Amino acid sequence: MPTATADRPWLAAYPEGVPADIDVNQYPSLVHLMEESFHRFGDRTAYSFMGKDVSFAQTDALSQAFAAYLQGLGLVKGDRVAIMMPNVPQYPAVVAGILRAGLVVVNVNPLYTARELEHQLKDSGSKAIVIIENFAHTLEQCIAATPVKHVVLAAMGDLLGFLKGGLVNYVVRKVKKMVPPFNLPQAVRFNDAIARGSRGSFKKPEIRADDMAVLQYTGGTTGVSKGAVLLHRNIVANVLQSEAWNDPVMQKVPAGEQPTCVCALPLYHIFAFTVNMMLSLRVGGKTILIPNPRDLPAVLKELSKHRFHSFPAVNTLFNGLANHPDFNTVDWSHLKVSVGGGMAVQGAVAKRWLEKTGCPICEGYGLSETSPSATCNPTTSTEYTGTIGVPLPNTRLKCLDDDGNEVPLGQPGEIAIHGPQVMAGYWQRPDETAKVMTPDGYFKSGDIGIMDARGYFKIVDRKKDMVLVSGFNVYPNEVEDVVAQLAGVLECAVVGVPDEKTGEAVKLVIVKKDPALTEEQVREYCRANLTGYKQPRVIEFRTELPKTPVGKILRRELRDK
Repeated sequence: MPTATADRPWLAAYPEGVPADIDVNQYPSLVHLMEESFHRFGDRTAYSFMGKDVSFAQTDALSQAFAAYLQGLGLVKGDRVAIMMPNVPQYPAVVAGILRAGLVVVNVNPLYTARELEHQLKDSGSKAIVIIENFAHTLEQCIAATPVKHVVLAAMGDLLGFLKGGLVNYVVRKVKKMVPPFNLPQAVRFNDAIARGSRGSFKKPEIRADDMAVLQYTGGTTGVSKGAVLLHRNIVANVLQSEAWNDPVMQKVPAGEQPTCVCALPLYHIFAFTVNMMLSLRVGGKTILIPNPRDLPAVLKELSKHRFHSFPAVNTLFNGLANHPDFNTVDWSHLKVSVGGGMAVQGAVAKRWLEKTGCPICEGYGLSETSPSATCNPTTSTEYTGTIGVPLPNTRLKCLDDDGNEVPLGQPGEIAIHGPQVMAGYWQRPDETAKVMTPDGYFKSGDIGIMDARGYFKIVDRKKDMVLVSGFNVYPNEVEDVVAQLAGVLECAVVGVPDEKTGEAVKLVIVKKDPALTEEQVREYCRANLTGYKQPRVIEFRTELPKTPVGKILRRELRDK
């Protein structure tokens, strides 16, 4: 166990075997990491999807063919290629192909509207896109206004074999009618692109640590969506940091058993991209691909067929699964690590998950700009800490005031992050980059946090989500965490609304678990648990909360309505 220092008190919390710093320069690039795994683990299953296994060797061959295809189109090192697909086995093969060709991955949310897609394709300057046919109608609406010249069209059944693939595509297209009509005459089918690439030649470019690997667009909840420039070395570092952090519990996977991870978060999201796909590649693990995490019965049905050890997810997914009647059809006994990220994990959800699986949720924290993981609770934790844990190896955090000075211990300040996983900047936005980077190389997160004497950090809220009631700061996360523990509450969210007397007031929106729950019961509970200015002035019941496809609650929408 590393020894704590004055500037890194959190090292005392590190589990045995986790070093203070690791060699993040083990690989010259992400491509070197991937190719090593393809060769080391060739005959192992890399991805399991709809009952079909795809091996590391198959992914290797597919990705090299796809790299050759992209080079054959005339794309050159540094060109951007967008991917707009759910969790299907083509995704990792396409990512590896783009990177092996020396190109840049632009991850796109498949549920984007034409307006959002147009912005991202234009902003990134993407020359090609790989898109699943289900969303091709969206691309058709905006492609003329973008720099995209090449379209590769994937289908759900592409890699499932002739018979099963044909059946799956028929059901998706004709029975479930999930593919709206579209007209993209220039599009090439994924399997045709692979066939062409297999006949072509692949020229290995020289790829360096400081080359751009991914343009990861931030959620755009703060205005216009910006591309975080993630270099090869940023993602390599975060994969190795995550591996070191998970190691104390993943070592408990029995010898000879392949480490297996559930990928229910979408791969276009940086959390799944790094902690599911790339980390599993590095350790030779199997990834169970879940194409639609919102379909909880289908998720549980798929998981009931597998033995798995690692489950990264968001609070809403943990909560939805733990409250589902089919939960016990799954064998959760082999689960070694549940990592919560993307949004705050609520105490009530963490408690229920631990009771039902025996595996605590280790809440972590990070952003698109940090590749993403910056902190995490020790994976050896046995209880919910209510914090985002401690900085990962090679990572430093501090809390800053509005003038950029470090605040005293225990005082709230903006969390700033330093480490090898921090982005190079925002794509073509030097002004925006300057706003978030300090002179000494720290990234200012926009999140307000507190560090305690042990070096654990707690998020008290986003700068912009804070509610100011008569001059008092109210942090929505705190109120939500309290209300979530009230029996009868399934989910809740808090926003600030204008108020004549107090400037702003607290508005609480609840989704009921128990239909009998009344507004008066909620008010009584809040009076007992929250000081006056934190109590909700407005209480509203809804059947569901607006969320991003990843499951983050869209507070902005609750404010606007």
